Amino acid sequence: MESVYSKKVRAGKRRTYFFDVRRTKGDDFYLTLTESTRKFNGEGYERHKIFLYKEDFNRFMEGLREVVDHVKPD
Repeated sequence: MESVYSKKVRAGKRRTYFFDVRRTKGDDFYLTLTESTRKFNGEGYERHKIFLYKEDFNRFMEGLREVVDHVKPD
């Protein structure tokens, strides 16, 4: 799938997040969220990926905002 836009966010010494907007063959967009963590033994990385489709953006953002507000101090 075609990559349209990417954003890299470093989170500490071992963890990096990647936000990638991609285009499907049907000319639609979706988002991939990837967490990349350096292994403790220093040999490579572990990656975890979430695919988020346009129809779920609002519900995802609402849920994310709610849990961040619950955890984040005022």
